[in-house]
Amino acid sequence: MAKKQKKHQKAQPKKTDDASLNLKDRLDSGLFEQLSRMKKGLLEEQEQKQEQERLQKLKEKKEKEKNKSFEELLNDSQLKWSDYK
Repeated sequence: MAKKQKKHQKAQPKKTDDASLNLKDRLDSGLFEQLSRMKKGLLEEQEQKQEQERLQKLKEKKEKEKNKSFEELLNDSQLKWSDYK
């Protein structure tokens, strides 16, 4: 008995003009500009938020350093009394 060989057909993608178009070409120019402005605005908001967080952390760090006791400052110091004998 001979074994039957099955032929596998691969599905080939349809070649149309739509494949070469990208999202920008498919959208209305006004809509694309509006989306671009929204994206730019959101990026600016994100940058401002990150900057505010950075400034807040810096302020908290300075305040914490300002409120340290003498003992904490001495413990944080890298100076060694034995070097100055």
